[in-house]
Amino acid sequence: MNVEEARLEAEKLRREIARHDVLYYVKDSPEIEDDAYDALMRRLVDLEKAFPSLVTENSPTRRVGGSPRQEMIRVSHSVPMLSLENAFSDEEILAFADRFQGA
Repeated sequence: MNVEEARLEAEKLRREIARHDVLYYVKDSPEIEDDAYDALMRRLVDLEKAFPSLVTENSPTRRVGGSPRQEMIRVSHSVPMLSLENAFSDEEILAFADRFQGA
């Protein structure tokens, strides 16, 4: 894949992820499962790692989530959340467990 193909794919992924962010966070009406969304995000992360010149300040890889709906109730966690990363393989799950054990 050359940089131009990667740029076009990254732009398409950013638009698609932004659309799904609105559906999920604003409209509370997701159209895809979480694992499908995670796959889109992971592909964008991979492209940005392979082609660092494609990273933009407004990339969804540079922020966490979206704005929650006004109706959502804020809660405090009794135990701190230690990771917001996804794990897709046994290796990634074991790495998370190792980090968690050391925290």
